[in-house]
Amino acid sequence: MTLTLDMYLSLLELDHPFLPLPYTDKTDMERVNELLHVLLSEYEDGISVELPSSYEEKRLLLKKLLTLRKAQPLPDSFHRTLDDLLQSELRKKEIVNAQELRKVSERSVKSPFSESDRLVLWQGDITTLHADAIVNAANSALLGCFQPGHACIDNAIHAAAGPRLREDCHRLMIRQGHTEPTGEAKLTRAYNLPASYVIHTVGPIVANGRTPTEQQKKELASCYISCLDLTQQKGDIRSLAFCAISTGIFGFPKEEAARIALQTVNQWLQTHDHALDTIIFNVFGDDDYEIYAKMLYH
Repeated sequence: MTLTLDMYLSLLELDHPFLPLPYTDKTDMERVNELLHVLLSEYEDGISVELPSSYEEKRLLLKKLLTLRKAQPLPDSFHRTLDDLLQSELRKKEIVNAQELRKVSERSVKSPFSESDRLVLWQGDITTLHADAIVNAANSALLGCFQPGHACIDNAIHAAAGPRLREDCHRLMIRQGHTEPTGEAKLTRAYNLPASYVIHTVGPIVANGRTPTEQQKKELASCYISCLDLTQQKGDIRSLAFCAISTGIFGFPKEEAARIALQTVNQWLQTHDHALDTIIFNVFGDDDYEIYAKMLYH
């Protein structure tokens, strides 16, 4: 059985916003050293690692170890120190307020989409976006990426949120008893991200540049609908940012994926007049931006 939101709402304490504790007076270097000591001590065989001297190299090592480790609970003291570090890094970033982004209707009077007054096209880093919820293109294990340095959105979101996110996903998978089906979605808190929630959805995989099947097109549309439906079930989400689901290593052709995304979201909004104020289509590369812009503005 696939879990519905009401089945895991209390498990993940979704009605209780994550509020990091007041910052400690440690330096970022002290925090990284403390965190590395804890992670390296997890290895029973005494993993042989020569600690780098520079902060930047130590921070990369910390990120690598957190990416590689299994979804096992970490001590509260570890989470506290890492929250301090991630919040310190967050304060140095330029945070983008979702509600201040210009709607498609403000940029073009010729948009073919009827709900353009609620749609936004934004190019940037989704981990800097202050929205009620952001969407993560997850794998079926729902545990984040275990490949250090892999340039996927799953890795970026988990790294910025911190390991509490993976622990929550692990609780979900244990409770559910099976991997996440393609086209469905799960909601967690966003922890050290500027967003309040992360919605994890598993898109279809289109291998070797093949043309998507009709079933795969339906599955991709289902990803968007499942995410949108979750926002209504939760009830306190007014702004939602979508990434370009399935268009990375999952191989879905970008133009077809964008067309499905825009049409599906627009159709859903047509039947949900009072749901959501802002839907953001977040892209990272210039080519992705051009694909969406051509469809939205012409």
